Amino acid sequence: MDLGIRGRVALVTGAGRGIGRQICLTLAEEGVRVAVNDLFQERADESAGEISRAGGQAIGVSADVTDLPAVNAMVKRVAEEFGSVDILVNNAGIPAISARDAVPGTGGFFTGSGPEQWERTMGLITYGVLNCSRAVAEGMSERRWGRIINIISDAGRVGEPRLVAYSMAKAGVIGFSKALAKEVGRSCVTVNCVSPATTQTEATETWIAAQGEQIMRQYPLAKGLNRLGKPSDIANAVAFLASERGEWITGQVLSVNGGYSMAD
Repeated sequence: MDLGIRGRVALVTGAGRGIGRQICLTLAEEGVRVAVNDLFQERADESAGEISRAGGQAIGVSADVTDLPAVNAMVKRVAEEFGSVDILVNNAGIPAISARDAVPGTGGFFTGSGPEQWERTMGLITYGVLNCSRAVAEGMSERRWGRIINIISDAGRVGEPRLVAYSMAKAGVIGFSKALAKEVGRSCVTVNCVSPATTQTEATETWIAAQGEQIMRQYPLAKGLNRLGKPSDIANAVAFLASERGEWITGQVLSVNGGYSMAD
C-alpha cells in the first residue's frame, strides 16, 4: 500500500529511543524526511544516523520541548534543512511506568505527591504538545496540508491509580487534540491521538520483567500472540494517520493496546 507521503517532512519529538525512535524509522521507510528530536543531541543523532545508513534522510535536532523559543528555533532549523514540517508527532514525555526514583511524578499515590512532581509531569506532557503544535500549525494551515499526531496513553482515557497527574495530563492532550482538530480542519490539517498501553521499550523492560505472567493476563491479545505491545505497533498506526489514506480521520483517539481497555 502506498501511503502517499514520500518526500514529506516529519518532526518526531522524544525520538532518541523507544516508541519515538521506531516512529522515525517507520516514517523513513515510507520515504519521509525525518527530523529526530531528543533532549540529548547524541541520542537524536544516533537515531538519525540509523535512518541515514538505511538509505533514508534524517537529521537529529536537540531541543527542550517545554521551551517555546527553543522549539521555534528547532522548527526553523528543520525548515532550513528539509523544508516546512508536514507531519508532527508529539511523542516526548515521561514513562508512565518506571522506577519511582527515576521518574518523579509517577509510581506513588496522589496523596503522597506534590507540586514539584505535578509540574514536571504536566509541563513536559502538556506544554510539549502546546509548544510544538503552535510552532507548526499555522504553516500547515497556510499550505493546506498537515498531520499532528499526539502519543497519549490509555491512562488518559480510563484513568490509572498511582498515575493521577499523568492521567490528567494525557487526558488534557485528548481534549486539546479534539479542539484543535475543529479549528484547523477547514485548512485540511488533521489532529489525532494514538494511545498505547504498556509497550516493551528500554524504559519499561525492568518493570515488565518484575510483573511476570501477571501483566500478560491484563491484555486479551497477549496470550494469543505471546507478547506485549511493541514500538512498531504504535509506529504503524502513526504512519497510517500521517498518510494520505488517513485524510478523513481527525479528532480521534486510536488505542493500540492489545485490548487492555476498550473505552468508547
